[in-house]
Amino acid sequence: MSIRSTDILVAGGGPAGLSAAAAFAAAGFDTLCVDPAPVVTDAAAPGADLRTTAVLQPGQALLDEAGVWDALAPLAAPLEVMRIVDAGRQPPLRRDFASRDFSEAPFGWNLPNTALRRALAECLSTLPQAELRQGTGFAGLTQRDETAMVQLTDGSTVAARLVIAADGRDSPVRAACGIGARSLRYGQSALVFAVTHEARHEMISTEVHRSGGPFTLVPLPDLDGRPCSSVVWMERTGEARRLAALPDEAFSAEATERSAGVLGPLTLASRRQLWPILTRVADRITAPRVALAAEAAHVIPPIGAQGLNMSLADIACLLRLAQERPEGLGDAVMLSAYSRARLPDIRLRVAGIDALNRASIAGAAPLRALRSRGLGLLHDAAPIRHAAMRLGLGAMG
Repeated sequence: MSIRSTDILVAGGGPAGLSAAAAFAAAGFDTLCVDPAPVVTDAAAPGADLRTTAVLQPGQALLDEAGVWDALAPLAAPLEVMRIVDAGRQPPLRRDFASRDFSEAPFGWNLPNTALRRALAECLSTLPQAELRQGTGFAGLTQRDETAMVQLTDGSTVAARLVIAADGRDSPVRAACGIGARSLRYGQSALVFAVTHEARHEMISTEVHRSGGPFTLVPLPDLDGRPCSSVVWMERTGEARRLAALPDEAFSAEATERSAGVLGPLTLASRRQLWPILTRVADRITAPRVALAAEAAHVIPPIGAQGLNMSLADIACLLRLAQERPEGLGDAVMLSAYSRARLPDIRLRVAGIDALNRASIAGAAPLRALRSRGLGLLHDAAPIRHAAMRLGLGAMG
C-alpha cells in the first residue's frame, strides 16, 4: 500500500479539529483530517451533540479567514451582554458586562454544535488542499526527524510533517506520545438542553449562580416563533441525574426556579444530555512532530465560553507559526515556540475557571457573601471590568 504524504494530519473531527483543518487548508497547506465517528449534522439524531458553543471575537476572525463564517453567520445568535446573577443572596445581585464598553462588535456568537460541525465539514469539501476522512481514526505513530508516520484504522499510513492532536480529552495521540495529563474532578455534571421562554433574551447571555454550579442561558435564534436559549446547568452529579430523569413538565418547573425567573417560565424544547465536569491539563503540549490542541491539551468546566475559544487560540497560534516559517512546519523550533506561546495562557485560564467554578459551587453563607462582594468589585471598577472582559475574549495566536 502506498504511503500518502501531507503537510498536516489533524486527528479529530470535532469543532476544533475541523476548524484546524479548514484554517490550514485555506492557508494553502495540504491537510488531512481523520475522525473515527461521522459528523452528525441533525440535532434530532441519536447521539447528536446538543451543546452550543459561543464563538468569541478572535475565534470568529479565524473562522472568517478560513472561509466558513459566511455559512455560520445566519445560524448564530450574537451575544451583546454577559450578565451574571448571584441568586445566592436576597435580593439577587445582577451585573452586566456589555460588549459596547470597548467594541462595536458583539462579544461573540452562539451556535449549535451540530450546525458548526456541518458547516465546517461542508467547507472542507470545497477546499482543494483538504481531505476529510470520516470513519477512520488514529491507530499509531512513529516519529522521525522530518515526518511523523501515522497509522490509521483503515490500514493506511500517512507521512505528515505535523500532526495536530485534536482528538478529545482521552486523546489517543497524546497517549501514543507518552504524554500524561493531570485531572481534577468536582463531583459535578452538566445538564445540556434548550428551552423556550416568554421574555426576549435581548442577546444577553446570563449566568445564574447559587450553589452546585452556574445555570447559564445563552441566546439562540427563535424556535417556532418563540424566544429560545440553550442551557448549561451544572449541578452535583447525583442531583443532575435526578433532574435528568424528571418528566418534562416537572423538569421545566425546576429549571424555571433555578434560573431565578430571569426569562420567565422555561419550557423544555430539546432532549437532555449529561456531561461530566472536570479539569484536565496535559503535562506538555508537544512531542516530536506533534502538537496537542483543544481538549487533548486542556479540558475546563463550561464557564465563560472559554472551552472552544481556547482551542481556536491553539489553532491560530499554530497557523501563525506555520505561516511565519513554512519551511520549518512541525520542526522543533516551531513546536518550542508553540509551547512557549500557549502554555502560560492555558495555565492562567485553567486556574481562573477552576476558581470561578469553586466559587459557583459555594453553599456556605460566608463563601456566598465573598462571591457577591467579588462580583461587585469586578463590575463596579471600570478599569478592572474592561481588563476582565478583554482577558475573557483572549488574544489568539
